[in-house]
Amino acid sequence: MSSVGGLGSLVLSLFNSTDSSDSSGLLSTIYASSSGTVGASGDPIAALKYAEANSDKEIATTAADPTVARDIAAFRTKVAAATDPATLLKDPTVLKVLLTANGLGDQVSYTALAQKALLSDTTQSDSLASQLSTTWKSVAATYDFANKGLSIIQNPKVLDTLANGYAEVTWRDSLDATTPGLSEALSFRDQASTITSVDQILGDSTLRSVVTTALNIPEQIAFQDIPAQENAITSKLDITRFKDPKFVESFVTQYLIAAGNAASSSDSSGQSLDSLAYSARGLVV
Repeated sequence: MSSVGGLGSLVLSLFNSTDSSDSSGLLSTIYASSSGTVGASGDPIAALKYAEANSDKEIATTAADPTVARDIAAFRTKVAAATDPATLLKDPTVLKVLLTANGLGDQVSYTALAQKALLSDTTQSDSLASQLSTTWKSVAATYDFANKGLSIIQNPKVLDTLANGYAEVTWRDSLDATTPGLSEALSFRDQASTITSVDQILGDSTLRSVVTTALNIPEQIAFQDIPAQENAITSKLDITRFKDPKFVESFVTQYLIAAGNAASSSDSSGQSLDSLAYSARGLVV
């Protein structure tokens, strides 16, 4: 799921906050008050509006799901009992919750990389996290295991934010089953106004996916050099327009339509190939 956006500074501000009543407000700021299950119409725009209107209820339902609740309970227990970051980050459930809540859920299977990146010191330019994506660097800097040990992640408010974030990201990820691209559309809307450079888009998997899909830029652009990738975007988009909420709405709509068309084309291609294989089964076997 995920992209983390400004999670680093937000979690740190929560860590330094003395008001325990603002954790839900912070969560809304981090993940925004959007998402939801899709209506029966199959209309991606209607699905987006439904998601926004029903987010609180849907997140609470996801948090109560036995699998999600078990993950969160185990995460809290293991963080509370931990004595050092290196040992804590070897635990698969801890990594799963931590990475998912921070927009790195697709990296959960890369345990060795995750451990080394999270333990690296981002104040050093040659650290592993600093050499990876901006999301990795942001997450590593947020929890700062290298310099602050467990002090940040064991803060009760931070634990609450991570638990709620894990439930929300898990829920958002489930939305794509009925409306392709909806989870990324919601995350993009949360971050759009913070976009200040093309490199920021290229360095964030969610921003990159939404922008390139909406602009119909092929995935193969990733194999070209950075200047070519930057030009592919800037030649079609003035990123300063992301400061305009109306433009963001239209851009998200464009993305959802493109994502839906891509999914439909993929399904159609798969069906066509299946039919061809079936009709030619005597030749294949």
